[in-house]
Amino acid sequence: MLDDASQKRYILVMKTATLPSIRVEPQLRTELESVLKESETLSEFVENAVRESLNKRRNQAEFMARGLASLHNARTSQDWIDSDNMLRKLSKQLDSVRKIQASR
Repeated sequence: MLDDASQKRYILVMKTATLPSIRVEPQLRTELESVLKESETLSEFVENAVRESLNKRRNQAEFMARGLASLHNARTSQDWIDSDNMLRKLSKQLDSVRKIQASR
């Protein structure tokens, strides 16, 4: 709730921009309206959905950037294990555990 209040205060202070209108099937609009919270407008719902999608994409991009940087660092420092070697080691460990369990 605090986020909503601060967001609304921010919107009142800042000049706002509009997003493009979108056409949807009447059934989708009806479904959207049926899940709105009390006193929530369709515009607020769409704005929140856009914000959440934006955050998700930003997080995905940051995750990918961290992963690629980590891969680059591992390759340049030679401090990494080839995936095929790791899978072979894990497979051997799994086989050992299965043999122990089978002998019980």
